[in-house]
Amino acid sequence: MSRKVSEEEYQRTFSYKFSRWLEGDEIFPCDDTVDSKQEGIRKENVRRDEKLLRRRKEREKKNLVKRVYDLEHNTEIRIFRKIYRIFSVLFCVFLVAMLLTAVSALPDFGNAENPVNNEVAARYIEKGLQETGAVNIVTGMILDYRAFDTLGESHVLFIATCTVLILLRNDKRNEERSDRIHEPKNDVILQTVARILVPPVFIFGIYVILAGHLGPGGGFSGGAVIGAGLILYLNAFGFKKTEKFFTAKTYRRISFCALACYSIAKSYSFYTGANHIESVIPLGKPGAILSSGLILLLNICVGTVVAGTMYTFYVMFRKGDY
Repeated sequence: MSRKVSEEEYQRTFSYKFSRWLEGDEIFPCDDTVDSKQEGIRKENVRRDEKLLRRRKEREKKNLVKRVYDLEHNTEIRIFRKIYRIFSVLFCVFLVAMLLTAVSALPDFGNAENPVNNEVAARYIEKGLQETGAVNIVTGMILDYRAFDTLGESHVLFIATCTVLILLRNDKRNEERSDRIHEPKNDVILQTVARILVPPVFIFGIYVILAGHLGPGGGFSGGAVIGAGLILYLNAFGFKKTEKFFTAKTYRRISFCALACYSIAKSYSFYTGANHIESVIPLGKPGAILSSGLILLLNICVGTVVAGTMYTFYVMFRKGDY
């Protein structure tokens, strides 16, 4: 009685190989050399089939991308472009009409009722010291009478910096570059000069900010001085040393805290002033460092934002990253 063999054993028999040879699928088996040669041919056929399949997939992918991103023959893109042009024209026409309407409503040149001739400027000059406590009339006007405008300007600086970060930031995952190409080549003269100048520059910038309500200066000018000191230090000692105390995270935190403090402080002033409520913040003695109410605090907030913005702009345009 014959026994039933497994499929693997049957495939090793002569009858199976002979039947495959008759069908033209394999070379006639005669010895182990033929088996190894047959196996090599089979593997070569598999590799060839895999290459053909891979090429076919790549070709289909290219055709798909070409059909999807065909800007000339894609119907959806053509329709979008037409709609975009129409809305662009409508928006420009609307904007021009609004501007012309605003200009037509302006008072005539030289009119006695113009703001330049009314009581606003006289109020700033005559009662600025009494109402703001600031010896510097310009600072009192910017950070008290028109503090809301200054708040908007500070936010514009912060938003502009965020935009530059988005547009110029390098992708660390796809690009590995050494910071050495941006570092100074150990310039002894530059580093020596920086060691001498950077501390006085920082001190002078702080003085300009803190004394902005007493004389010429303030947050914008003092922040610009400190920002220039940071840039000088960076050019002299490079990113490695500068990033020990000032990074992108540092800038974001400082700017957020400064803008939040400014907003909270002036919201309090706006609320009390609009509701005719007496403010509990004293104006102090004019000429003293702790005077003029919240102006000193607001100068510090504006100065930190301006200094960080200047440094961040320089770093992003030079390197594209912190």
